[in-house]
Amino acid sequence: MNILVIGSGGREHALAWKLRQSTNCDKLYIAPGNAGTASCGINVKIGVNDFAAQKQFCLSNEIGLVIVGPEEPLVKGIYDYFTNDPALQHIKVFGPSAEGAQLEGSKAFSKKFMQRHNIPTAAYAEFTADNFEEGKKYLRQHSLPIVLKADGLAAGKGVVISQTHAEALEAFEEMIVNKQFGDASAKVVVEEFLQGIEVSVFAITNGSQYKIIGHAKDYKRIGEGDTGLNTGGMGCVSPVPFMDAAFMQKVEQTIVAPTINGFKQEAITYKGFVFFGLMNVAGTPYVIEYNCRMGDPETEVVMPLLQNDLVTLLLDTCDGRLDQVAITTDSRYCATVMAVSGGYPGDYEKGKKITINANGTDPEQTIVFHAGTTETEKGVVTNGGRVLAVSSYGATMSEAVAASRKALEGIDFEGIYYRKDIGFEFE
Repeated sequence: MNILVIGSGGREHALAWKLRQSTNCDKLYIAPGNAGTASCGINVKIGVNDFAAQKQFCLSNEIGLVIVGPEEPLVKGIYDYFTNDPALQHIKVFGPSAEGAQLEGSKAFSKKFMQRHNIPTAAYAEFTADNFEEGKKYLRQHSLPIVLKADGLAAGKGVVISQTHAEALEAFEEMIVNKQFGDASAKVVVEEFLQGIEVSVFAITNGSQYKIIGHAKDYKRIGEGDTGLNTGGMGCVSPVPFMDAAFMQKVEQTIVAPTINGFKQEAITYKGFVFFGLMNVAGTPYVIEYNCRMGDPETEVVMPLLQNDLVTLLLDTCDGRLDQVAITTDSRYCATVMAVSGGYPGDYEKGKKITINANGTDPEQTIVFHAGTTETEKGVVTNGGRVLAVSSYGATMSEAVAASRKALEGIDFEGIYYRKDIGFEFE
């Protein structure tokens, strides 16, 4: 089968790396891809939201399966575009419908969905310009800290945790009045603050059947000790030691199963990954967000640990055979450490030449996934804030993290920075 992966980050490199291992994968294309995905398949210069160009490419290259990496094309309806076009209906698209993608595309939609299906989440209220003054009154009376979320997609930057009422009011005005995130913050969701440890669980579903394929903990802060500005993710570990069978049973019974049953009851078309962003509050899981795709850098630890043939798994999902599938995972730990551009998550320069020295690294233990890279005449250069995700296996968490750090000692580009304490609380 010929396969097209949509996207250009570390998540897409990890998916392409896993897909390439399948005996069911003939030709593999990545649109637009990066310097790393080029080692797994053929990069194609087509944008993630250019559905018309994707259509022509799929028809010209006999694509049988499209796997959508990022959230934006899903929210914009790539699944519906393919499904509603008679010329494309024979192509399987792994990703939810535009309605299903609203779980990530609209915080208000996901909150209402969770309320309807009694899924544990933080208490909330939503406001727009129409009830702005009411929102200010609500904020002044709210317990601290206060969480404010732009309703729509804001490239991972639409969440503010305010420690004072003054901060909350300022953030509220920035979002709604000053349109800080454009249309994404035309509506703002205000939530109670949940105190706990943030973790992620990943499932695949066809809207009625599901399987959990892994879980992980990522590290969002730029600085060691979880300090400084939020990023898209500085590293990740899996499996998470405290996410034992008892905790995962709670997750499945109170969150995963009710979510999938909700899809079924509401006839929401959803064939794809579900990312459950959770808060472990003293042993009880709460949903803080849904994502309608795999996470990044979580994919870079979940895919190396997943032992199932990924193409077969996705086809079984699409064709309604998921109930017959057993998910098998590697018994080791996996840790990924992200190397980022100098200045990230603020302003940074692109085009810095990357050198990678094996440095005695065992290729069976460590994989370098490209996130923000591109191939030029002078070689592979940086092309984003998060540049490389270095993933390693280990018999222990410490061993996995140490292997990634050792590999990073042999990687260099101007301004390179990475956290040396990923997984610190488990070592």
